[in-house]
Amino acid sequence: MKILFASAPGYGLTLPLIPVVWAARAAGHEVLLATTAEIAEVSARAGLPVADVFPGRDIWTDLLATVKDGSAPDPDEPEEYRVARQHRGPFGLFTAAMTAGTVETGRAFGADLVVYPSDHAAGALAAVALGVPALEVGNRISWSARDLSWRTEHDDFLSGELVALMREKLGLGDAPPNVIARIDPRAPSMGGLRADEEHVDERDGVPWWPMQFVPYNGGAVLPEWALRRPDRTRVAVTLGTVVPAMTGVSSLKVVLDALGGMDVEVILAAGTADLSELGELPGNVRSVGYLPLSVFLPGCSAIVHHGGSGTTAAPLFYGLPQLVLPSFADNPMSAERVVDRGVGLSHDPAAVDVPTVAKLVSQLLEDEAFRIAAAEVRAEMSEQPSPADVVARAVAALR
Repeated sequence: MKILFASAPGYGLTLPLIPVVWAARAAGHEVLLATTAEIAEVSARAGLPVADVFPGRDIWTDLLATVKDGSAPDPDEPEEYRVARQHRGPFGLFTAAMTAGTVETGRAFGADLVVYPSDHAAGALAAVALGVPALEVGNRISWSARDLSWRTEHDDFLSGELVALMREKLGLGDAPPNVIARIDPRAPSMGGLRADEEHVDERDGVPWWPMQFVPYNGGAVLPEWALRRPDRTRVAVTLGTVVPAMTGVSSLKVVLDALGGMDVEVILAAGTADLSELGELPGNVRSVGYLPLSVFLPGCSAIVHHGGSGTTAAPLFYGLPQLVLPSFADNPMSAERVVDRGVGLSHDPAAVDVPTVAKLVSQLLEDEAFRIAAAEVRAEMSEQPSPADVVARAVAALR
């Protein structure tokens, strides 16, 4: 079977899908990932065949520049940008810019099935255009389109004027995609489904299936220290990929000053961000640039982060308590999930100071309740169907 995977050009939007692509390929299916911008190359480095559906323009860089700097419209910008500018949020831009290319890619590939995240309307519309079944995969640990509370507060990604315009432009009519199932990758006690549980969507009767969240955040040649058991308690610190690009790294100053006064080893994963404004780092901080979380989280006892969905999910997979200092977008929702389940703590990053961070991290390390709760969630996740199980179930449903 030929399976087209389609995703938006963000690390947290695409990387959760990659284990599912691997599972399909390992089962003998032909796969192709349709995305764009930096994520096209990132996905190719994961060993996947990739089609850039919006070449010639870095849509993610353009988006960040517009949001961060309030840049004036570029007179040479694509027509898709002008259409999307009339509709708030990045997902409208992805829909306007990526739908036509995703459809063309799927047609050239001869896709038999389209798999896309819940927030990627271009994938859903491609399934409609190609006339093939679809599998919708949740890519968030903070929320799911299965939640009635989420639907009450947010628009459906396949509704609204922009989607209607794209349907008209591409001659798609108003038919919905033929979705065989939707996947919820959350742990059962954090909103997800047990292995033996199935939920019927109240909107259209499509079944929701559970799936274990398997973190993927890149490959790396492991440094020697990552293979050794640490001599003292190890704490991870990261701001993900978007926060440094949007607001810089000044928020790390308080965290590092707090941890610098504790008897811990700090692993700082700040990607390619410029850390010069932080001055000299504390002596117990090991700055590793961009190093996948899966490389060093197994040796950590806790993590401090911004609340990105993938960054929140990875510690759950490894059973680690976490301190969330939520930035924006769905970060506060991730923090709320963490606190409600008892696997960590949260604090407003704008109001945090050195004594508060030190107190909160010490609480995570010393209070056994956080480790117990994190271990419980890890055990729940391990009992859910794997991506391979889900791919096999989807293929069987088509026969």
